[in-house]
Amino acid sequence: MQDERIDDDWIDQVRRFNRTVTQRIGALDDAYLSRDRPLGQARLLWEIGTGSSEVRALRSRLGLDSGYLSRLLRALQADGLVVVEAADADGRVREVRLTPDGLAERAELDRRSDDSAAAILRSLNPHQRDRLFHAMADVERLLTASMVRVDAVDPGHPDARHCIRAFFAELADRLEDGFDPDVSHTAEHSQITPPAGLLLVATLHGEPVGCGAFRLRPGRSGAVPPDPDGYAELKHMWVSPTVRGLGLGRRLVAELEAHVADAGVRTVRLDTNRALGEAIGFYKAAGYREIDAYNDEPYADHWFEKTL
Repeated sequence: MQDERIDDDWIDQVRRFNRTVTQRIGALDDAYLSRDRPLGQARLLWEIGTGSSEVRALRSRLGLDSGYLSRLLRALQADGLVVVEAADADGRVREVRLTPDGLAERAELDRRSDDSAAAILRSLNPHQRDRLFHAMADVERLLTASMVRVDAVDPGHPDARHCIRAFFAELADRLEDGFDPDVSHTAEHSQITPPAGLLLVATLHGEPVGCGAFRLRPGRSGAVPPDPDGYAELKHMWVSPTVRGLGLGRRLVAELEAHVADAGVRTVRLDTNRALGEAIGFYKAAGYREIDAYNDEPYADHWFEKTL
């Protein structure tokens, strides 16, 4: 899928915003919050937290190059603030934890960060503070959404298995009669692997947070699409509760529809359960119309179709 053209004025606005924020929060200072270390080291201390963290998890969560992260850790080690050691469960895995001095430094950085935030708010009137508060919340959500990756993966990939298990578990919890994947007409791995279909998995900071798939179904002639009577069926649509509200569901459906169209298919169908009211509303808003039952899925109460 090709990226759409982004207007130059929008790019200029993003760059102005970045410059303003980095200057206002002191990211350009070598001594962030008047401490003897730059922002990168201070942020790493905060991210490690009060327990222990795997180095590879920190790298993924912060989006850092392994060499740069190693340099940050060495600097913090030299100051006696962190300890890096092999994990007890697996000696190949490196873990990092704060020393007592590191915990004290982290607490001091927290205090100064609170003071810095208060100074920003104190310079504004109540109406401006309210505007800034809500604007920052919107920006945080949108920036988080921009960091989500969506990739086609093999159904046997660990991230895919994680998402599908979470999807089944949520159905079991929410459906009135529970959910048994052995009873449901779930998609087999071969059905959501090209060219028979496709599985998309969304990740944030290297962790799986959503998935969606389609499988191509034969028309009356028994031939699979692009036979005119064939269709694509959406399956395994799931978004983690931790990232709901970021528009990820809409993104997954839009990308699946684009792949369906590229396969020469113009009809998309799906089924869902009456207990999933937000899903029913979502599909209607996305242009799907309710139709008569097109399958005998035992957990389905509603069936939808969309012409691309």
